[in-house]
Amino acid sequence: MLTHIVCWKYKPETTEEQKNEHINMLSALKAVIPDLLSLSVGRDILHLDRSFDTALVCMFADTEALERYSTHPEHQKVIGFGREIAQQAVSVDFTE
Repeated sequence: MLTHIVCWKYKPETTEEQKNEHINMLSALKAVIPDLLSLSVGRDILHLDRSFDTALVCMFADTEALERYSTHPEHQKVIGFGREIAQQAVSVDFTE
């Protein structure tokens, strides 16, 4: 089992509408990418100095499934939008 986590810190000028659109786009991947065993996405609720704004947690069977997800055209659209509205993104991938 492989866990994939991504966090975004949005640009100061990113609107609430854009933030919501990003989350909706991420959530919609569940319906179009069969390799996703699970997908959770949400906005930070604590707003600490160290906090990022939005996080995504996905589960995959293996690294090959993650690679298929990474290159899927719908995922690529979300990546492009995320790059437009985020000032920083971080990720971690690990197996249990």
